[in-house]
Amino acid sequence: MHTQSEKPIIGITTGDLNGIGTEVIIKTFSDNRMLDLCTPVIFSSNKVINFYRRIAAEHTLNFNSTKDLTKLNPKQVNVFNCWEDEVAIQPGVLTEAGGKYAIRSLMVATQCLKDGQLDAIVTAPIHKSNTNVPDFPFTGHTPFFKEKFGAKDVLMILFSNTLRVALATEHIPISKVASAITKDLLITKINILRESLIKDFGVDKPKIAVLGLNPHAGDDGQIGTEEQTIIRPLVESYKQKDAMVFGPYSADAFFASGSYTQFDAVLAMYHDQGLVGFKTLAKGEGVNYTAGLPVVRTSPDHGTAFDIAGKNIADESSFREAVFRAIDLIRQRDQYAENTANPLRRGKIEKEKSED
Repeated sequence: MHTQSEKPIIGITTGDLNGIGTEVIIKTFSDNRMLDLCTPVIFSSNKVINFYRRIAAEHTLNFNSTKDLTKLNPKQVNVFNCWEDEVAIQPGVLTEAGGKYAIRSLMVATQCLKDGQLDAIVTAPIHKSNTNVPDFPFTGHTPFFKEKFGAKDVLMILFSNTLRVALATEHIPISKVASAITKDLLITKINILRESLIKDFGVDKPKIAVLGLNPHAGDDGQIGTEEQTIIRPLVESYKQKDAMVFGPYSADAFFASGSYTQFDAVLAMYHDQGLVGFKTLAKGEGVNYTAGLPVVRTSPDHGTAFDIAGKNIADESSFREAVFRAIDLIRQRDQYAENTANPLRRGKIEKEKSED
């Protein structure tokens, strides 16, 4: 697709048409310096882009309109027109159309990524209420990408400059979390996390913290037994293989005391356990990454934010960071592939793996 000296082509999905997705995309790419780093392709329509350009009028976005990815302008933002329909845009309102065209954008962009026409994809937020339809039977982007690329399993990692938090379970009810936490699930998630830290983040010997499921990490079996029966024995089994996996830690004390600074990543047992700590500490600079895929996919760490949509007050920091991080991840993967192709370097990596 590209050499390391070339700019990567980054596909951008529009997300819910009535959310803040298109606004933060426009604000991100109105800074022409972004074009020095990548060639962006927004999967949307000229009409949607123009609607939000009028709202964010002080952010000048010039773009090249196309229906052919072989005719991209590397010196401009490119808008790949996925539809010509007249779509009623109603910022802040949950509509069927908002979800329908969010899925269209995602499907077209993902196919282009699968076909090797893009180097990475950055997804703007969708809303579960209008996208969980027969044509899209998924609870979100992560399970969609898992199926689309035939991955055995994937892992949601949220990361910033100071913290990486992965989730053992994602968008499932709290009432189902405990039964979902099994030895097999945790082995899969820890293995994906370790591999991603090495390949995607350049960490040679990853140090991982595993959080407990229950308050106070079960308090020696007084508040639940999952730590004693599942999590701790599993952590011990990794230690016997010389892998640096530690825990289980009590989530509240772990984040509050700053213990996360001693680790390369944290595995949380469920969505809010990990994300409350992460979003508090990342302060709007967080990025969501789907590990375990053969491709790079990132997204901002916020949702559709209907309450502020169309008001020109959405902060693009997280979305811009998601683009930066996608570029970094492409380069890191290229570097890893180059190193493993080098016989001397490959020997060192294989030696380290055998020691694990």
